[in-house]
Amino acid sequence: MTAALLILGGVYAACGFLFAIPFVLKGVKLIDPHAADGSWGFRVLIFPGTLALWPLLLHRWLKGISKPPEERNAHRQAAKGIKT
Repeated sequence: MTAALLILGGVYAACGFLFAIPFVLKGVKLIDPHAADGSWGFRVLIFPGTLALWPLLLHRWLKGISKPPEERNAHRQAAKGIKT
């Protein structure tokens, strides 16, 4: 059981690594316009997060979603007149 979990974790990490390289080089500017002018230091910083969150980022990249999601919290809902 433990060996299977380690193998699955390794496969997940390998897929994340293979995804992160093209995403950090090209994809990040397609899904977040604010990241288009990001420096190499910025790209190095987002690399570990890309490894971990690659399924979510792949989904956004394939769907062509180019705006970050709007945060939903009590303050924004009150400003829009939405009752919780």
